[in-house]
Amino acid sequence: MTLRRNTFPVPPPKIVPSILSADFRKLEEEVRKAEKGGADMLHFDIMDGHFVPNISFGPMIIKALRSESSLPFIAHLMVEKPEDVVEPVISAGGDVVIFHIEACRYPLRLIDHLRGRGVGVGIALNPATPLSAIKYVLRYAYIILLMTVEPGFGGQEFIPEMVDKIRSLRSLMIKQGLQKDIAVDGGVDFNNISSIVYAGANVFVAGTSTFGQSDVEEAVRKLKRIALEAYNALVKRGFGSFRVKP
Repeated sequence: MTLRRNTFPVPPPKIVPSILSADFRKLEEEVRKAEKGGADMLHFDIMDGHFVPNISFGPMIIKALRSESSLPFIAHLMVEKPEDVVEPVISAGGDVVIFHIEACRYPLRLIDHLRGRGVGVGIALNPATPLSAIKYVLRYAYIILLMTVEPGFGGQEFIPEMVDKIRSLRSLMIKQGLQKDIAVDGGVDFNNISSIVYAGANVFVAGTSTFGQSDVEEAVRKLKRIALEAYNALVKRGFGSFRVKP
């Protein structure tokens, strides 16, 4: 989305519980609890054991839950060859497909294909990958996902240095006149989500702090409440929060 004049550059916050942290013995029940708590989307980490050291699940989990939820489904492809996985994911019911810039030789070609299939396009970056890697494709993506832990396993702590990376990405978007979603994935919890909001992120992939809690519904509700309070404070601060140079 192009940033219109006098429009605040950060979209409202969205809480996106990660299925990877759910209880797989009762996935339907877990999803219903997340929905009742106010979840905005659901996140599916598809791992191949090559791009990341872990193996999770394939498109069949998306397909199995598609009829159980009206929420948009994000498919995060943590795989070596994302172009080989996108069609099964789309057919299973994925609404947004996020691929890693590190794993894709021809990102513009894949972006064109995904847009032609009518799904949202997302690009992910590992913690060590500089923002310069996506500068030339930034305007074509629906969402940019920043890994804030080393990818592959849930339950890790948020890397504090990623706050500056989030702020830099939001500043870059503002300079290009763009208002897009910035997602963070890894270590988001009740104590740090406010500082992440202040940095300019607005989509929060959360596993341990949602499905990993004893009361999933209340956990999602609490996380969203904290994010909204921080967002309202950020709006009051205005554009200057990101220290964008002219």
